[in-house]
Amino acid sequence: MKTETLAHTAIEPGILYFGTPVVLISSSNEDGSANLAPMSSAFWLGWRAMLGLGARSKTAQNLLRTRECVLNLPSDALAAAVDRLALTTGSDPVPAGKTSRGYFHVADKFSRAGLTPVTSETVAPPRVAECPVAMEAVVEAVHPVADDDPRQRGGIVAIEVRVQRVFVHDDILVPGTTDHIDPDAWRPLIMSFQKLYGLGPQVHPSTLARIPERMYRGPDIERARSVSGARG
Repeated sequence: MKTETLAHTAIEPGILYFGTPVVLISSSNEDGSANLAPMSSAFWLGWRAMLGLGARSKTAQNLLRTRECVLNLPSDALAAAVDRLALTTGSDPVPAGKTSRGYFHVADKFSRAGLTPVTSETVAPPRVAECPVAMEAVVEAVHPVADDDPRQRGGIVAIEVRVQRVFVHDDILVPGTTDHIDPDAWRPLIMSFQKLYGLGPQVHPSTLARIPERMYRGPDIERARSVSGARG
């Protein structure tokens, strides 16, 4: 039986956020206080992550200055807390580009969101206690984005970070294991075209999932073990 193939239509959407997990990045301000900012332009390769950020944002400035951060992954149950950080910035004064979009300055982002800071092991910025996943990381490289266009040059950066510690809530681990996340228990908060969603059940068995996770383990894990767990 032949099925009809739907035709594509050429469009020009203002953004291309088709759906990625939300990350709450905690970083350190110049005075040592913590900044906390939601973002969703992130992806992981092994124990490294690429973070797409506006170069003039407070988070990007903090990362470039201190070279460290924590990547906190909220569950869908934390959507309201994440939304309380919408349109807030740690920058004071607020950059003109953000002012036009309605942003305003908030110094204490943790209080604003109703979240709890927890002292990290290997970096200065705190972890978020309520997030089921928190990854302490350091900056390894900074890659300019759209550097070929004079109108965009210097405005966006992709920051490559290396994870040094991974902390999780026990209830998202596969029962009986110490290092396997249970995808049926882990429910990340997803942003798709500026709206917040949860993650539904598995829709189809995955052939790729037949490969044991241990076969993906890379040298950054061994490197992370050598980092001292106590900050001086």
